[in-house]
Amino acid sequence: MKSIAILLTIILSITYSIAQTEINTEVFDDKGKAKLLGPINKEGLQKDTYKDWFNKNYNDYIVNEKLVETFKDSLKDYKIKVFLGTWCGDSKKEVPRFYNVLETADFNMENLEVIALDNEKEHYKQGPNSEEKGYNIHRVPTFIFYKDDKEVSRIVEHPVETLERDIEKIVTNQRYTFNYIAANYVQYLLAEKTIEELHKENNKLVAQLSEFVKGSRELNTLGYVYLRAKAYDKAIYTFTLNTLIFPYKYNVYDSLGEAYFESKNYTEAIKNYNKVLELNPEDKNALDMLEKIKLETTD
Repeated sequence: MKSIAILLTIILSITYSIAQTEINTEVFDDKGKAKLLGPINKEGLQKDTYKDWFNKNYNDYIVNEKLVETFKDSLKDYKIKVFLGTWCGDSKKEVPRFYNVLETADFNMENLEVIALDNEKEHYKQGPNSEEKGYNIHRVPTFIFYKDDKEVSRIVEHPVETLERDIEKIVTNQRYTFNYIAANYVQYLLAEKTIEELHKENNKLVAQLSEFVKGSRELNTLGYVYLRAKAYDKAIYTFTLNTLIFPYKYNVYDSLGEAYFESKNYTEAIKNYNKVLELNPEDKNALDMLEKIKLETTD
C-alpha cells in the first residue's frame, strides 16, 4: 500500500512538472473563444486563431533600422520578460511590433520569455501557475528588461515614444519614465509597507501621485487586479486612494463600493454607492447594488 502511495506521488510530481513546462497552451472560455495561457512563443502566436492579427501588426510595422543599429549591441546584454493577453487589443498591437524590432536587432530569442495571462474575472491578469506573481503586472502588455538578473526598466502597455526609442533609452542608460508610474509605485509601497503605515502617509501620497497619475483609470485598474486576486485589503486601499485623488468622479466610489461588497462590508459598500448617487443620481449600477445589499442583509 505504501509503495502504491509513493508511486502515485511520483506520477503526480511528473504530471505537475510537465504542466509547468508546457508551452503554447490553448484554452477556451465559456463562449468558445480561444486564448493562450502561460509560457508561449512566436510559434504559438502563429496558430490559426492568432496569426491574422499577429502577422498584420508584425508586417505593417516599419522598424527604424538606423535607430536599432545604435543599440543592438547593448541589447545583447539583456534578458526580457513579456506579459501579454491574447485577448487584449494593446497586446495584439504591440507584441508583434516588439518581435519585429527584436528580430531586426538580431536579439537572441533564448533570452526572451513570454507569458500569456488570463482575462477571466476570477483570474484577472494572472497566469495559470501564477507566473505574474512578484512582477507588479497591472497592464498588458508589459515588457521587462533585465541586466545581470536585475530589472532595469519596463515598457508598460505601449511605448512612451516608439518601441525603438524606448528600448534605446532603456539599454543605453538614458533617462526614461514608463507609463503608469503611479500604479507601479503604489504596488511597490503595498509590497514594502503595511496598509496602516500607508494610511498615515495619505496626504503626502495624494499630493505625489496627483502629479503623475494618468486619470482615475490608472489606479482603478490596479485595484481590480487586487480585487480579482481576493487581496481585499490592498484593493480597498488602492480604491480609497483613488477617491482621495479624484473625489469628484463617481466611478471611483463605485469601484470602492464593489470591493467592500465583495469583502462583505455592507455598511461601507452602502456609503460608497450612496456617494455614487450623490454625484450621478441616475446611476443604474449603484441603484441595483443597493437593492442587492438590501436582499443580502434582510433575514
